[in-house]
Amino acid sequence: MFFVRQGRNARGGAHIRDMNYPVSDHSDGEKFFNPEPTLHGGPRRRKGFLALLRARLRRDPQTWARWPQWVEDPAPEAVPEDGPSVTWVGHSTFLLRLPELNVLTDPVFSARCSPSQMAGPKRVRAPGLALEALPRIDLILLSHNHYDHLDLPSLRRLRAAFPAARIVTLLGNGRYLDRRRVHEAHELDWWETLSLHGAHITATPARHFSARTLWDGNRALWGGFYVQHKAHRIFFAGDTGYTKFFSEIRHRLGPPDLALLPIGAYAPRWFMAPVHMDPDDAVRAFADLGAARAIGMHFGTFQLTAEGIDDPPQALAAARARAGVAPEAFFTLGIGQSARF
Repeated sequence: MFFVRQGRNARGGAHIRDMNYPVSDHSDGEKFFNPEPTLHGGPRRRKGFLALLRARLRRDPQTWARWPQWVEDPAPEAVPEDGPSVTWVGHSTFLLRLPELNVLTDPVFSARCSPSQMAGPKRVRAPGLALEALPRIDLILLSHNHYDHLDLPSLRRLRAAFPAARIVTLLGNGRYLDRRRVHEAHELDWWETLSLHGAHITATPARHFSARTLWDGNRALWGGFYVQHKAHRIFFAGDTGYTKFFSEIRHRLGPPDLALLPIGAYAPRWFMAPVHMDPDDAVRAFADLGAARAIGMHFGTFQLTAEGIDDPPQALAAARARAGVAPEAFFTLGIGQSARF
């Protein structure tokens, strides 16, 4: 059965929940936490913040010096209009073209992923598709509230350009968006399913955390999405460390035809491993999911961590070879490049 628990907001939309959430294996009713241990979720969050400071102070400047100021990519390809396709816009933003359904994941078109466009991580590659060049967008998937995934300027522009587009996100993020003039976002808890435009969208667990400020840590939920539309099954992992839930996703929902998996922002491992997969983790996740194909994401766009800009795809090739995975089964796209499935 497909369902979604809903509340009513002051604007009459059936989409915003109260701040008290169901108590579960990942919520105490007010905040969220990971069932698997991390430094970022639950009672150890203070230690996680101190560890973050230590990681930044100890990063290798020579490694960071490998990042270029700007990367000129080839001209983007034309997005295929016949048959299902996926186009990498950059970082975790994909355009999925399915029969009668166009989907955007974690849309970030701004120059910086930051509270301010005057400071913070700056884009080193232009979006593979300009927002103005997008086809009609029917569905927007928002995995969590970090600035490199939930970008308010981009969402406001998308709302203006595509007023009929539906936003689906995790608990707590709809209320945040509503207060910032991005209305009508549907919230889901882990394993809840919503049916829209002939698609069944299930929110899936992830091993991560949330925060927009120093004071709202883990007050909104994080996760991924499993989209079933006609004959197609697509899994968008959002942002996550390696987790036992990949096997459970396969068991509950079936192996996806296509998995979009993060492979970047993983260094240093002593700090990032619980919440960000490296390519070896991503290849394990690919196997756990039983996916027919996978595409790597969450790299090569913003300077977020200590690995070099080309390290994730190179490390993916090595991890794939060690696991005996064919290059055409788990690969990366160039910015603006599309693949059919």
